[in-house]
Amino acid sequence: MGMGSDSAAIPFSTTTTSPRFCNPISHTRIFSDVAEDVTVSVDGQSFLLHKFPLVSRCGRVRKMVVDSKDTDLLKLELVNVPGGAFAFELAAKFCYGSNFEITTANVAHLRCVAEYLEMTEDYQEENLIFRTEIYLNEIVLKNLDKSLEVLCKCDGLDPTVEEVGLVDRCVDAIAMNASKEQLVSGLAHLECHVGSGKLHTHSQDWWVEDLSALRIDHYRHVITAMRRNGVRPESIGTSIMHYAQTSLKGVERRHVWDSGPFVGDDQRMIVETLIDLLATENITTVTLSFLFGMLRMAIEVDASLDCRIEVEKRIGLQLEMASLDDLLIPSTQTSDSMFDVDTVHRILVNFLQRIDEDDSGELSPCGYDSEGLKSPSHSSVLKVGRLMDGYLAEIAPDPYLKLQKFMALIELLPDYARIVDDGLYRAIDIYLKAHPSLTESECKKLCKLIDCQKLSQDASSHAAQNDRLPIQMVVRVLYFEQLRLKSSFSGGGSGGCGDGGLSQRFICSSGVPSSCVSPQRDNYASLRRENRELKLEISRMRVRLTELEREQGLMKQQGMRGGDGRAGEHGRAFLASLSRGFGRISMFGGPAAAEKRRRKKSSRSSQGSEGKNRRRQKASFAYD
Repeated sequence: MGMGSDSAAIPFSTTTTSPRFCNPISHTRIFSDVAEDVTVSVDGQSFLLHKFPLVSRCGRVRKMVVDSKDTDLLKLELVNVPGGAFAFELAAKFCYGSNFEITTANVAHLRCVAEYLEMTEDYQEENLIFRTEIYLNEIVLKNLDKSLEVLCKCDGLDPTVEEVGLVDRCVDAIAMNASKEQLVSGLAHLECHVGSGKLHTHSQDWWVEDLSALRIDHYRHVITAMRRNGVRPESIGTSIMHYAQTSLKGVERRHVWDSGPFVGDDQRMIVETLIDLLATENITTVTLSFLFGMLRMAIEVDASLDCRIEVEKRIGLQLEMASLDDLLIPSTQTSDSMFDVDTVHRILVNFLQRIDEDDSGELSPCGYDSEGLKSPSHSSVLKVGRLMDGYLAEIAPDPYLKLQKFMALIELLPDYARIVDDGLYRAIDIYLKAHPSLTESECKKLCKLIDCQKLSQDASSHAAQNDRLPIQMVVRVLYFEQLRLKSSFSGGGSGGCGDGGLSQRFICSSGVPSSCVSPQRDNYASLRRENRELKLEISRMRVRLTELEREQGLMKQQGMRGGDGRAGEHGRAFLASLSRGFGRISMFGGPAAAEKRRRKKSSRSSQGSEGKNRRRQKASFAYD
């Protein structure tokens, strides 16, 4: 017996007689010099052989011949042969001393068929089991690449391959060699910057891609063994992501209107196994986009609920880094909305639970630590608040989205998650436009979720003229804007939880300090307040004018007498309010304008009589 180091194969010496093959499908004759005396049938294929070579090395064949009642046994049938006819032919060649080599491509088949035929040392020295074990121990198990190749060749050899322990030995060898290579590679590429004294490791694991060729159950055993042997979690996470991309790339997205079975059990098993590996091996180095991809795949292949919950929890731990496209998960239910709102709801619940756990350690009476709004948890909540506002606006046009689910998402976030409610107002307005069949009570219930005190100037102006909003909502918007303007003119910009500026406060009930930003009082801010007041006054005038026109129309339809007089009274009242409004607008000059008016007061009083005479002359001229 000799070993070739270059080819990694063990050649066997041959006899002078060379084999000749005949009809590989139905009958195969190994030798033609001596007449065969037995036909061996394996998986429908017959081999014309001699009893003596087989009986001398194969314990199973010897027992079959001895136990046979037929003294002139001419046919043997072998069932459930591991490796089938291919493996048996190799074993038969070994019995005849034919020349062939043990390689990584056939050693698994040879080891299993040798175990099946009981080719042990009890029948002949250096039998096939002995030869294959030498090859495995000396060549395969000492090399990571060859161990991977042999493990891949174990497919279809169950249960014999498990009984001989070949799978476990290859798995342990892969894990051990990967750990050694990682350690050696890390030390070889260790760089020390003399100036800074920092250490950097540059190591790439080539086996990450090769593991994707394994069967999923073998892959699971390998990953578990690697974690046990100390392989870096980053490498394992990269391997899991590559395995998923390779094995699940053929799964296409199912549309809402599709029904019936979509994928087989194999892909479902792959998804569930990979997700279970993330949980059991505590792999936290995978990317957020990969987690969303696995969640979509779990939904597509109808994975178990435990798998979905596990992925949702992991996404909830880093939801603030998600994008809007990540949350737009299509629904697979034909009678449901276009997007999977329930999944996003559960993810948001997991995120808020994480925030509660982070903030449960050291809290102030208002619910935050000494850093207040600068705490990382609050920053994450603000990011998620903006993300959810965008998500609500995306799903709002869906005509099949139920009001209860839409409101549940809005109510789930706390008040301090939104500095302004403009995004929420936009989403609700889109929902009202896409669902005109909502009742008045449903509209009121939905609009109550908007905090009118947290609407910006543009949003308030839009809401004041929005016909889709209930009248109570419009009144609240105008009321709070008026209170805010009064507070700004009275100089109470420092605000508590009262009616301070929008950028200066949050709601106290949310547990956030009432004044987190102190805007500078400069000319630009003054001009912005003046412009906002002007727009709001114009909006109020439009609302009042609309009411007056509606009343006049009703009076004309009813044919009431004296309607012109009542209309005139309403018109005078409207003009009076209009004049008062423009009077208030004229006050926007600020302190400089007030001082200017005080300087001109004396001159105006001295010129009063002269001004009256001029006005009388102009009036008489106008009426003439």
